[in-house]
Amino acid sequence: MSDQGPANGATHDEAHDEAHSGALASRLNWLRAAVLGANDGIVSTAGLVVGVAGATDDRSTLLTAGLAGLLAGSMSMAAGEYVSVSTQRDSEKAALALERRELREQPEAELEELTELLEERGLSREVAREAARQLTERDALRAHARVELGIDPDELTNPWHAAWASFFAFTVGALLPLLAIVLPPAAWRLPVTVVSVLVALVGTGWQSARLGAARARPAVVRNVTGGALAMAVTYGAGALLGAAGV
Repeated sequence: MSDQGPANGATHDEAHDEAHSGALASRLNWLRAAVLGANDGIVSTAGLVVGVAGATDDRSTLLTAGLAGLLAGSMSMAAGEYVSVSTQRDSEKAALALERRELREQPEAELEELTELLEERGLSREVAREAARQLTERDALRAHARVELGIDPDELTNPWHAAWASFFAFTVGALLPLLAIVLPPAAWRLPVTVVSVLVALVGTGWQSARLGAARARPAVVRNVTGGALAMAVTYGAGALLGAAGV
């Protein structure tokens, strides 16, 4: 099989570090899902309620539209994350099953493959062969899963973690524009909502950049620009429909 995973070491300490790396990657996956879910909740709900506010200032109408968007969006995000991560988990299980069968049917070929993979990571032939032998004796499947596939068998992706993180994050994010549009007096609803949403988007943009170890400013600018554009377009559409009596 071809080398598809990241570089991993061959010693006990390096294997120990890899387990932590797998756990960290799993946590980062659902943290990113939570941040993106909150961001989607803010933008989509803000666009919805601001668009409706362009057509009417009736509080009950705004509340109904906002709640409908919150419920639909949170369920959609949770279902989408569950399906997506379940597919990833199924792929990981299938890859592990294939590796298990190859280890059973072709142990010498798999030992040579592991040796070559370790050589590609900078070890000499002799050291790579010995490391591959020791790793195989300790746990052949775990060694191949980490070195060859980049998978930790004990830390497979969890679709429920991602689904619940997205559900709650979207709900929390959606509550901000919903409350901002229905709680203030009619004259203040739109400016309070716009300011609140833009401030929140600064926060989610910064957090997403931090999780991805990227520069914060471009992420914040993209986030704020996208949210502002969404609100402007939906408000314009709502205002046109309201003026037309629709």
